[in-house]
Amino acid sequence: MIEVRGVTKRYGSLVAVDDLSFEVDRGEVVGFLGPNGAGKTTTMRMITGTLQPDEGAVHLDGVPIGDALTRAKRRIGYLPEANPLYDDMLVAEYLDFVADLRGLGWEERRRGVADAVDEADVGAVFYRPIGECSKGFRQRVGMAAAILHRPEVLILDEPTEGLDPNQRVEIRKLVANLGRERTVLLSTHVMQEVEATCSRVVILTRGRLAAEGTVEELITTRSGGSRYVVEAVGDGVTEALAALPGAESPTTEGVEGRIRVSFESHGDRDLRPDVFRLATDRGWTLWELHRERNSLEQVFRNLTADAPEMSEEVEA
Repeated sequence: MIEVRGVTKRYGSLVAVDDLSFEVDRGEVVGFLGPNGAGKTTTMRMITGTLQPDEGAVHLDGVPIGDALTRAKRRIGYLPEANPLYDDMLVAEYLDFVADLRGLGWEERRRGVADAVDEADVGAVFYRPIGECSKGFRQRVGMAAAILHRPEVLILDEPTEGLDPNQRVEIRKLVANLGRERTVLLSTHVMQEVEATCSRVVILTRGRLAAEGTVEELITTRSGGSRYVVEAVGDGVTEALAALPGAESPTTEGVEGRIRVSFESHGDRDLRPDVFRLATDRGWTLWELHRERNSLEQVFRNLTADAPEMSEEVEA
């Protein structure tokens, strides 16, 4: 559906996007991740046709967007991070205004606005001034504006930024619902949103592709290991666990007369059977033994830890 081929974008001497290539298949919801200044917003604007790449091309269904820009924009909905709205307009007036900008005929406009209001669930504020809407409803109004022309592709740049936890959950549900019938590219810094809504992940750093794959693939291959927690009563618990092949960086704390040891392992081998045998052989009373699931956040940190944080103005 979307193919980014060797795309480079420069702002003067700064290379914001550097020879970037990736694909988004039809019907996928793809998380688009990276630290501030990694080139996410610039890439999204090139996908929507707002910016043109200096090198390479963005293809929509095999056709370069620059060769059929008007047609491509009709097929794409975009919610920018800033979510520009007119506070003095009613929600109804604003959506009608956006439909007019989209060049929709009367019947298309009527159906498009009605469907967008229903999908984005903004009926409760339809006749309310946008300036009186909560942050959560403002984001929903932006979503409604992005989908009222019934786009096949939806580009969302930080749709939950600045929302409280309850509002984040509601917008997350909305994104998941919108992704049932559309191809979605979702930029966010909230890893829980990606794990809950995205079928695949693309990670950028310094304007380049750092990794891509399903959440499970990245966690399995890129997280750098596992963390184990063992709580036991017995002699030499800390020393014995620290001597296990593959165990690294053990830390110890006392818990109600027991010893709680946490350690890392960067190998593929599961050390829990070794710990259990060790406890049996040494006569320990084992209160707890578990391996903590690696997280997408850890993968992100491993891949982008050395990337400098650039000014947000670069991507503005």
